[in-house]
Amino acid sequence: MSRFQLLTDDQWALIADYLPAPTGRRGRPFSDPRQMIEGIIYRYRTGIAWRDLPETFSKWQTVWTWHRRLAADGTWDAIHQALTAFAAQNDRVDFTVSVDSTIARAHQHATNISRVKKGSSNYKDLLAESPDHALGRSRGGLSTKTHQLVDGRGLPLVSICTAGQDGDSPMFAPLVEHLKVGRRTRPDAVLGDKAYSSKANRALLRSRRIEAVISEPSDQQRHRLRRGSKGGRPPKFDAIKYKGRNVIERGYARLKQWRGLATRYDKLGIVYRAAVVLNGVIAWLQHLSDTP
Repeated sequence: MSRFQLLTDDQWALIADYLPAPTGRRGRPFSDPRQMIEGIIYRYRTGIAWRDLPETFSKWQTVWTWHRRLAADGTWDAIHQALTAFAAQNDRVDFTVSVDSTIARAHQHATNISRVKKGSSNYKDLLAESPDHALGRSRGGLSTKTHQLVDGRGLPLVSICTAGQDGDSPMFAPLVEHLKVGRRTRPDAVLGDKAYSSKANRALLRSRRIEAVISEPSDQQRHRLRRGSKGGRPPKFDAIKYKGRNVIERGYARLKQWRGLATRYDKLGIVYRAAVVLNGVIAWLQHLSDTP
């Protein structure tokens, strides 16, 4: 397979029907969808500028326009949901999910855009651009934080991008609310580190009868013990099951193999998030196809 052919025929067959197709109307020749998608993947894998995209993928402006439109109309989200639903029907989804986040430093070309400082990131309508463009100042400078729920194999189920300074715990509820795999919206268990240990998050999981495998930080332990009998019992914690949380760390390692995601070059938050979802689509395609 050529270094410019990034999808196998089996992988392409799983997503081809969800992508734009010729309408039959007169006008400019319709671009080859497979060529466009492979051009988008190549750009994010290598982290090159759009203008430097090899000519084998056609004009870079055309490839960029495809990516921008697919990001805005939710095509990648629809493909992702279709793949996860197909995997669930074939018992290839592990519903012991893990939650975590990762930071990507924003390149100076991504920050050259007007934004509302300290504006709330968009995590309800994931296809609408937020006022802050999912850019915020953390310790490393202007950055974007990607929050994900992944299944027991580390394959992404939900992806949300916010400003770099946004906390992990407040994003837990939106992640759980956006979880939908086929008809299923409730996992068996959620594995999370100490950042997700809060009364609100634990109450949410109890209300939905989801097992919480979340470690309790030392300050919460001391506060509970200091209150004596009023502090209540310590939360249930399965240390053996918690060892499986490392799958999300491995998933982020795979995500950042794409240099265009390890560093953010996109000005718009929905465009960057679309590439994150596309990375997850490729991971699911590799899981569902015969590609090792």
